[in-house]
Order: sequence, then C-alpha cells, then structure tokens
Amino acid sequence: MTKDAFLKMLESLIESAPGTLKGPEKLESVQGWDSLAVVGLIGLVDKHFQMALYVEDINKAKTVDDLVKLLGSNITG
Repeated sequence: MTKDAFLKMLESLIESAPGTLKGPEKLESVQGWDSLAVVGLIGLVDKHFQMALYVEDINKAKTVDDLVKLLGSNITG
C-alpha cells in the first residue's frame, strides 16, 4: 500500500478532511487523534496488513510519519 493510501485511510478513521494529513504533523495537534483512534488504527492495520500494532509502540509515535514507519515495508512510496 502506498503512503498516500494509508494516509487517506487514517484521515477517514479520524474523520478528517481528505488531504489533511501529509506526514510531518505532530499527533498531539491532529484533531481526532485520541485513544479511540489508536484502537481504530490497531484494527485497521490488522485488517489491511495482517499485522499487529501495539499500543505501546503507537504511543511512542510523535508524528504521522512515525505511524507510517511502524508499518515498515508494508508501505511504499
């Protein structure tokens, strides 16, 4: 999956306008990023990537790009 496609799914998850997320945004300033979004992200990654993300790892992420990095080689471009 491309980074852009993942960002679109993340925008949908947090109910953000399309094109809002680019990557360098700090998670603490992203409207809609909260504990429910973390749970939703875990489910989204499980469904689309068949991999497990852990709350501890997500909580270490400071930016949207850090979330992308958690997906490793599953994200291209």
